[in-house]
Amino acid sequence: MNVTALSIPDVLLLEPKIFNDERGFFFESFNQAAFEKETNLLPTFVQENHSKSSKGVLRGLHYQLPPKAQDKLVRVLRGQIFDIAVDIREKSPSFGFYVGEFLSDSNKKQLWIPKGFAHGFVVISETAEVIYKTTEYYAPDTERCIRWDDPDLNINWNIDDISPILSEKDQVSSLFHDSEVF
Repeated sequence: MNVTALSIPDVLLLEPKIFNDERGFFFESFNQAAFEKETNLLPTFVQENHSKSSKGVLRGLHYQLPPKAQDKLVRVLRGQIFDIAVDIREKSPSFGFYVGEFLSDSNKKQLWIPKGFAHGFVVISETAEVIYKTTEYYAPDTERCIRWDDPDLNINWNIDDISPILSEKDQVSSLFHDSEVF
């Protein structure tokens, strides 16, 4: 596994070693010992979520407040998404900044998003199935959501030709400057 710190160094891009031959491919999508060795992180995953969405579906920007804050490890089983992590840690030098990566079934990359980040993605392909592990259970009472199109964040979602499809919850999200942060 190759691990790359992104422009916000706490967000990591993981690229597995893929074994391809005429039969197809094989790779370890997660190996606790290898993850710990490469990242010096010791997560305990307690929940895995799987979503399927159509082209243009935009989910986010979601997060949970302490004590139910979640680390996430995100990957795409089918299709392609543009995945975003926004730093919402007030004392961080990158507070209010974001990183984004294309994740797909063909590149098999994964994104490590630690506590203190809001997370969202938009589906670029016709459909996409996304799987993510979390280190804390879903807790609706601590869940918060920041508007995907917040003018202060000014996120480039790479969807110039797509009108985003939002859930009701995401349509009434808070602006960044009104949001509870870490």
